[in-house]
Amino acid sequence: MDAVIEHIACLRVVPIAIFDDPAKAVPLAHALLAGGSNVVEISFRSPAAAASVANIVAEVPEMFVGAGTLLSTEEISVAASAGASFGIAPGFDPAVVKAASGAGFPFVPGFLTPSNVTQALSFGCEVQKFFPAEPIGPAVLTASLAAFSHKHNLKVIAAGGITPENIGRWLAVPHVIACGASWICPQEMIEAEDWNGIADRVRQMHAAAAQAVAPAVPEAPAAPAA
Repeated sequence: MDAVIEHIACLRVVPIAIFDDPAKAVPLAHALLAGGSNVVEISFRSPAAAASVANIVAEVPEMFVGAGTLLSTEEISVAASAGASFGIAPGFDPAVVKAASGAGFPFVPGFLTPSNVTQALSFGCEVQKFFPAEPIGPAVLTASLAAFSHKHNLKVIAAGGITPENIGRWLAVPHVIACGASWICPQEMIEAEDWNGIADRVRQMHAAAAQAVAPAVPEAPAAPAA
C-alpha cells in the first residue's frame, strides 16, 4: 500500500475510466502513458471493469491499475483476482474494508463527514477518498479535516468534478495528496478512441497540478528527551 500511495502522491493525479468495451483498456493505458501518467482507476460501475483491469495488467505492466467503486466483498475478490494494485470506494462499509484487509488488498474507503473519517481510522484506514468533492467544496473539506490535524498519517484523495481549473484548490487542502479525475478520459472520448486527446488532457491536468502549492503538513511532535 505504501508504495502505491507514495507513487500516487508524486503524480498528484489519478485518471478515472469507465469501459463498456475491455478491448479499449490497453489503448487507453498507452494514451495515459504518452501523456505522462502510469496510474489509472477503473470504475466497477461497468460489467467490463474486471476484464479491463486484467487486460492492462497483462499487457501494460508498467501501469498501476486501481479498481474503483468497489461496493461489495465480492467486488473486492474480483478486483484482486483481476490483478488490480489497489481498490477505492466512494463510501465506507466495514464488511468491504475487512474483506480487503483479509485478502491483503490495498483499499481506500470513501468519506463525506468527520464521523466517516473516524470510523475508517478505527479500522486502520489511513488513506481515504473524499467524494463527491466539487459539489461539496474544498472549504468544507478543510473544516472537516481540521479536527484531524494531529493525525499526521491521514492522507486524502479528492474526487468528483476535478478539472485543471480547480485542482489547485483541492491540492491546497491539508492532508490531500492527490485528486481523482474522470475529466481526463471521459467515456465519450474512450468510445471515440480519441487517444491523442486523452494524452493531451493528462498533460493539462499534470501541468495544473504542478502549479498547485502543497499545503504545509504539521510535523509530529518530537518525543520527550530521556
